[in-house]
Amino acid sequence: MIENDNLEISRRRLLGTVGAAGAAGLVIGAAGGVGVTSAVSGDSAATAGTGAGGAPALTTVGATEVMFHGKHQAGITDPLQSRGHLIAFDLAPGAGRKEAVALLRRWSATAKAVMSGEAPTGDTGIALDAGPSSLTVTFGFGRTFFDRTGLTARRPTKLDPLPAFSADALDPRRSEGDLWVQIGADDALVAFHALRALQKDAGDAARVRWQMNGFNRSAGATAKPMTARNLMGQVDGTGNPKVTDPDFDRRIFVPAGVTGAEEWMAGGSYAVVRRIRMLLDDWEKLPLDRQEKVIGRRKSDGAPLTGGTETTELDLNKFGPDGELVIPDNAHSRISAPEQNGGAAMLRRPFSFHDGIGPDGTPDAGLLFVCWQADPLRGFVPVQRKLDRGDALSAFIRHESSGLFAVPGGPAEGEYVGQRLLES
Repeated sequence: MIENDNLEISRRRLLGTVGAAGAAGLVIGAAGGVGVTSAVSGDSAATAGTGAGGAPALTTVGATEVMFHGKHQAGITDPLQSRGHLIAFDLAPGAGRKEAVALLRRWSATAKAVMSGEAPTGDTGIALDAGPSSLTVTFGFGRTFFDRTGLTARRPTKLDPLPAFSADALDPRRSEGDLWVQIGADDALVAFHALRALQKDAGDAARVRWQMNGFNRSAGATAKPMTARNLMGQVDGTGNPKVTDPDFDRRIFVPAGVTGAEEWMAGGSYAVVRRIRMLLDDWEKLPLDRQEKVIGRRKSDGAPLTGGTETTELDLNKFGPDGELVIPDNAHSRISAPEQNGGAAMLRRPFSFHDGIGPDGTPDAGLLFVCWQADPLRGFVPVQRKLDRGDALSAFIRHESSGLFAVPGGPAEGEYVGQRLLES
C-alpha cells in the first residue's frame, strides 16, 4: 500500500486482487488535486481467484473500503465516487438534544457498518452481493441545529448565513436544514443502500427536508486517471488545492487546539452545498471557441488558453496578436483563480445531476456543487462575490438552492459523530 500522511491514506485499504489488465481501473478518477491511493495483491485479474471461505473475490472497485473513524470524516479528501446522494433533515417537532444524541449514535453505527460492507440490523438486502465500493458517509450540522438542541453558545460564527448573491434563485424548500448527510460510492446500489438505511434510522427523530442525487464518471471508465468532466463537457476541478500543498490542511480543515465555540470542530471543515442548474440548451448553441473563452481553458484537455497542459499555470497577462487578453477578463478561470481572490481557496468535490426535463422542455441538469474549507468567509464567499460581479459563465447557470454546514472532525474509536459537541 502507498501511504500519504496528509490524506490519511491508511484509512483506505483495498481488499481485492487485480492483474495488469485491471490496473488502469484501480486508481479511481482524480478530483483535481484530491489524493488517490492504490494497492496491488495477488497474481491474477480481479475477476479470478477467491475470497474468504472460497467465495469469488470481489473486483477492485467493489472491494475498496474507506474507514469510518479517523482525524477527518470520510468523503472530504477521498477521490470522487461515481454515485452520490445529498440529503438534509430537520429534527422533528419536539425533538431536542436527547433525540439528536440517540440519532447520531444510530447513524454512526450504521455508517460504520455499511462503509465496511456489512449489513446493519434489519437490512433490506439491497447491496447483498457487493463490497463497500468506496462508500463514504459524511455528517454535518446546519445553523438551526444549534437552536433546536439548545447549543447556540456552541455555534461557530463561521456558520453565520451566507450573503445573498445577485444571481441566486434559491428555493428555501431545498436549502439549508438542521442536519446534512453526504453519501458517495462507486456502485449505485451500495449508495442507495446507505441512503435507505440512514433514512430508516431517522425514525421519529428527524424528517427529510430535501434530497438530491448525483453521479460522476465511473471508476476505471478512462484509460488513465483524469480530472472529472461536468455536464457542459468541461474538465472540472483542475484548480483544486493539492494535498501536497504546504497550506492544504490550514485552508481546508479547522486546526487542532482551536478554542471557544469552535473547539469541537477541530479536524472538521465547512461544507457549502449549492444546486447549480446548467442551461445546457443555451450553452450547447455556443461554438467551441466561444465556450473556451467563457471558461478560459481548452475543452479538449482543460489546459489554459495560454498554452501548456491541464496543470500549467494560467498566464493572466498574455495578449494575443489582436491585442486582446488570451484569457478574457471575464473568463471563469480568471475570476475564480486564487491569485485573483486574495489567495481564497476551497476544495471542490461535486456531483453532476439530471432530474429529467423541466416544464419548459429543457434539461433539469447541472452540478451539485460541494466545496470544503476551514472558513467559508475566506473560501467560498470571496470567490462567489467576484464571480457574481462579472463571470461570463453566469449567463449559463442558475443557483437554485444553498446550504452551509459545520462538519466536525472524524470520530475516534468508540465515539459517534458530533459527540464532542453534543456531550460538551
